Amino acid sequence: MNVHIRFLGAAGTVTGSKYLVEHAGHSVLVDCGLFQGYKQLRLRNRDPLPVMPNHINAVVLTHAHLDHSGYLPLLVKEGFHGKVWATPATRDLAKILLPDSGHIQEEDAAFANRHGFSKHALALPLYTEDDARESLKLFKTVPLGHSFEPVSGWKAQLFGAGHILGAASLLLEVGGRRILFSGDLGRPDDMLMKPPEMPPAADVVVIESTYGDREHPEEDVLAELGPALQRVAARGGTAVIPVFAVGRAQELLHAIALLKANGALPHSLPVYLDSPMAIHSTGLFAQHVGEHRLSAAQCEAMERVAKMTRSVDESKAIALQHGPKVVLSASGMATGGRVLHHLAQYLGHHRNMVVLAGYQAPGTRGATLAAVASQAGGTRGAPAPHSHLRIHGRDVPVRAEVVQLGSASAHADASQLIDWLRTLPTPPRRVFVTHGDLEASDRLRHRIETELRWQALVPEHGSTWGV
Repeated sequence: MNVHIRFLGAAGTVTGSKYLVEHAGHSVLVDCGLFQGYKQLRLRNRDPLPVMPNHINAVVLTHAHLDHSGYLPLLVKEGFHGKVWATPATRDLAKILLPDSGHIQEEDAAFANRHGFSKHALALPLYTEDDARESLKLFKTVPLGHSFEPVSGWKAQLFGAGHILGAASLLLEVGGRRILFSGDLGRPDDMLMKPPEMPPAADVVVIESTYGDREHPEEDVLAELGPALQRVAARGGTAVIPVFAVGRAQELLHAIALLKANGALPHSLPVYLDSPMAIHSTGLFAQHVGEHRLSAAQCEAMERVAKMTRSVDESKAIALQHGPKVVLSASGMATGGRVLHHLAQYLGHHRNMVVLAGYQAPGTRGATLAAVASQAGGTRGAPAPHSHLRIHGRDVPVRAEVVQLGSASAHADASQLIDWLRTLPTPPRRVFVTHGDLEASDRLRHRIETELRWQALVPEHGSTWGV
């Protein structure tokens, strides 16, 4: 058969998803993501791949989040010229996310050079906005449930995975093998997205494990977010919410609209969505009604609840607005973008608040803030003494209240991942557990082996396995 998978990312870590499937001199790259988090992981983004980009025949994206798609502009820049297969919604989101990623990298490099805090003589972006736009020319869309051939003779099909707009699991049939890639799986009870579809039969399964060692709380987003925003509004403070521009930004806007509608929050409380990428992504929900749980009216309410700040000047003007307010700004793990300026502005005062609304990869500023919340007593509380956050080359004191929402994740938890696997029509020969911190991946591996009695393993970065 001679079908192999090379794990070029998301092996032993939760970002950088890249799985190279090889057979008979051809190859397909499943996902093409950026590494995020610890510096030693981010440095991998600048390492050359162990395969020439022009030797890869096609790319298939499970969804548009940057840890699954954000390396694509660099792959194209370095010589890839095949097709990039994705659902229509994933293509639409990539048209927003990838150029924005290039633009932010250019801005961050320019800022570092202007202020002299880069450790290099000249800070350079990984790729530019123009590079990202060039990569978009290679996209080829395919609806969920439709068969396609990324390489002649290789059959593929995408199935709904929940999680975010356009997200899919991938079944790839090659060399007599059926390989199922879960992609990122959503929650059955997600506020925005429909539950993942039941998986098809497969010989081998590659499953994510972001929450492979955790269970989501029974409390919902409204029950967590409402009291937090009530507290900060009562003391006249500002709540800064680092958001993932796709998915969590829309969920929290929807939640705030519901909280205002039911009287839990005053209609007069100003809310800002300060991320061009999140603004454009929010607009896509109305264009893809039927692919998520929201009605057209709810999509409209989600857009009306916040003032959309598109320009840099509008973003800066938020700081001039006195009184309580809520600022949602990308990125969700505070790795870059406008949210850093808001954190630098508001972290230093006890009346303010930071609300973390999703998974925080180790090594990110979001993970540092999550640790502050944990040290202060669970999911909320005052910061620990002498807490600081490194932003733009300086240490910013953390005096604001830090709140970690346990219910806002877009990922299935450990039991939901096991439940998804249980619905496979027949047991696979092997399960590869990926896209998780090492402890989370190994905990899920153990549950698969003990509860399902299937062979499972956590592949190492760069390893190759025959399937």
